[in-house]
Parts: sequence; structure tokens; C-alpha cells
Amino acid sequence: MFKYKYILLSIVLALGFTSCKRVKKYDVSLLYPNWADGIAITYLAKNIIEDKGYKVSMKRLEPGPIFASIARGDEDIYMDAWLPYTHKNYWDRFGDRVDLLGSVFDDGSTGLVVPEYVTIQDIEELNKYKDKFNGEIYGISSGAGIFANTNKAIKEYRLEYSQLPSSETSMVAALKKAINEKEWIVITGWKPHFMWSQYNLKLLKDSKNIFPTDKISIISRKEFDKDEPELSKFFKNFKLNEVLLNELMSTVSENNDPNIGAKRFYQKYKSSLSQWLKPKIQN
Repeated sequence: MFKYKYILLSIVLALGFTSCKRVKKYDVSLLYPNWADGIAITYLAKNIIEDKGYKVSMKRLEPGPIFASIARGDEDIYMDAWLPYTHKNYWDRFGDRVDLLGSVFDDGSTGLVVPEYVTIQDIEELNKYKDKFNGEIYGISSGAGIFANTNKAIKEYRLEYSQLPSSETSMVAALKKAINEKEWIVITGWKPHFMWSQYNLKLLKDSKNIFPTDKISIISRKEFDKDEPELSKFFKNFKLNEVLLNELMSTVSENNDPNIGAKRFYQKYKSSLSQWLKPKIQN
């Protein structure tokens, strides 16, 4: 009787350990925010990686949960970390638990943006024309670094404005409507972004340097470099200049499915982009 109980216990324990073991159905997991640059960059990476025989998992989250997931080791890669300034709060919390692989683009700028026909040039001029702007700054989600920096700008410049949180899509739609009607509008904006190729815009001068230049950086979970050396090299090689990045974002934004736009861009530049990653060696 004891013998049978021992065998049964062994089977239960074996099944338990098997069920607890993480079964990985993909080679790399990519997280991305609901922003034009993050969507475009990440879907381009997906197309290149899959073309080389790897399996990719994709998940869209807000930046806070993205940093937390990477830091816990639950997910692998985030390609749209604006460092060292815009995402400073997240880096201060999670930076010691993630690895910095490299940067996609080294001249990312953020700030307050107006159409070219708006006659002001500086953030300090906003209060003078408060009525023309209805005392409103169109922003994106409250979890974004640029949202926090804009609130800081409102305080530092003593602006008599309120920031309206919304999605990036809603903000760009408000910009488009205002431009079509030649109305004054101020939004939170950044470069690179496809809206710069669609509209004549300008960044307002920021004498207090609240919106400094960032690098669009790629971060990974700890040990990713060791676990996936070839993929790690790929992300370290992943760099685009402003012209290509704007073209990528414009191509992606023209399609309801970002994967279609990213694939179209990849096919156009495949001869150079495909050199970033070797084909996966099949077991």
C-alpha cells in the first residue's frame, strides 16, 4: 500500500513541476506603447525577426506597466524608451533591473507644438494669447513622460492653461481639425513623428529646458543578452536616421494594420535591414 502511495505522490509532483515550468512559444516578446514611433519601430523589428525564422510575441501597454514587466523579467524587449529625460521617472524606478541595449535614434525632441501660421515662437508667449488657444494644451495619456513634463512647464512658466489628456490619435485629430479651420492650437509633440511630414509645424522655444533632447532607447530584461545573443546583437544594430524613421511612421500610419505598413517598408529596404540579423539556426 505504501508503495502505491509513493508512486502516486511521485506522479503528482512530476505533473506539478511540469505545469509550473514556463513553456515558451516564442523566441522574443516585444512590448510597445500606443504611440506612432513605438508602433512603427516595433512592428518593423517584428517583420525583420520573423523573416529570419524567429517567433515573436507582441503586446501593447502603457509605459509604466512596460517598464515594470521588463524589470520583472516577464517580457523581453521595449524599443521606445525615451532616455534619459522623458522617461526619467520610470528609469529611476526600474533602471537597475533592466539592461540598456542601444538606441534607435539619438536626436528625439519633445515639447509644445503649434502650426506654422501661429505667430508666437516661444512658450513664454502663450499667456499673452490664452484666449486664442482657449487656455488648453492638447496632450496624450497621463502616463506619458511628455504629459508630466508639460505639467512641469505649466508650473515653471506660470501658464494659465490646463492640459487635456487624450490618446495620441485624438490629439492628432484635434490638430488636423484646427489646421483645416486655421484655428490656433497647441499640442504636446515630438520628433520623429509622421505629423511633421503632413503639416507645417514648429516647436516653441523652451528657454527653461524642460523638454531636452532624448535618445529613443532599447531596453531588455536582465540576462536577455546571455539567453538570446543573436537577437541581442540585432537590437544593438537597430538604428534609423530621421528620414527613414519619418518614412517608416508615415507608411505605417497609412494602413489600419500597422503590420502591413511595416512589412511594406521592410520589403523596400530589405537588402540593408536584413543584414542586422542572421537566420535562426533550426534545431
